[in-house]
Amino acid sequence: MVDQVRIGVLGAAQITPAALISPAIENPDIAVTAVAARDVTRAQSFAAKHGIAQVHDSYEALIADPDLDAVYIPLPNGLHGRWTRAALEAGKHVLCEKPFTANAAEAREIADLAARSDRVVMEAFHYRYHPFALRAEEIIASGELGTLQHLDVTFCFPLPRFSDIRYNFDLAGGATMDAGCYAVHMLRTFGGQTPEVVSAHARLRDPRIDRAMTAELKFPGGHTGRLRCSMWSVDLLRISLTVTGDRGELRVINPVLPHVFHRFSVRSSRGRRVERFPRRPTYAYQLDAFVEAVLRGGPVLTTPEDAVRTMSVIDSIYRAAGLPVRQPT
Repeated sequence: MVDQVRIGVLGAAQITPAALISPAIENPDIAVTAVAARDVTRAQSFAAKHGIAQVHDSYEALIADPDLDAVYIPLPNGLHGRWTRAALEAGKHVLCEKPFTANAAEAREIADLAARSDRVVMEAFHYRYHPFALRAEEIIASGELGTLQHLDVTFCFPLPRFSDIRYNFDLAGGATMDAGCYAVHMLRTFGGQTPEVVSAHARLRDPRIDRAMTAELKFPGGHTGRLRCSMWSVDLLRISLTVTGDRGELRVINPVLPHVFHRFSVRSSRGRRVERFPRRPTYAYQLDAFVEAVLRGGPVLTTPEDAVRTMSVIDSIYRAAGLPVRQPT
């Protein structure tokens, strides 16, 4: 038993300060105590900037560190499975960036390994831990919107730097992996089921990499869904969620980063209203949940089993669009 989670970081990724270091400052139950990078000089610079005491010269050395309880993995998509597996085998808890793995088969393998351990493994869909997501679930479950008919999720943002690793097939890149995984997860979360992919159409950066994707889906309950995502398209920036029932509609602008800006509106027989939520970052709520799970057995909403279902939909979207399923690096 420990009274504080000591966590190490694999890589010096740009997401780490917002996703881990800043929220850890306000949470006394966790400390970021080590970092490793392929370039040790970069790791040393990152450690000095963020006040991290220990620098390891390899990912393997960090994972083997007996003074660490957990590992945060913000590496390229194709490496998530490999290092989650290594961390679990070393007895570490894991907070892994989305998407959980390169594909559903790898997610299944890691989920089975996690199930055989007593370690916490959380996929970092940070929006899922924000109060807006819990409130949206509550409204849908209450019946205020009536019977679900259709869900629409859009996550489009501009990434014109085509040398970015998110366009690299060998690192399991693509718009559906990066932005689309959020859309798939939201469709599953707020649709209440895992949908079947009816059709998908990609706009390509190269023959294997999607810069944009549109997919039509159908849920077992009969309601439908639509996903739109892009890293480069005519929709330069659009992030939204719409849940339509036969008696009302819920709309959320910016469900991914609601602490930056959001609009949460409901239309039903009760009238129209706008609800507001704290500006506290989604990442802080996520880290609270991770720490609570590690120290006190709290619930994990984004489990490996949940990731298997999300990755299964992503694989099906790629197949429906005529593109290859991503592979581990």
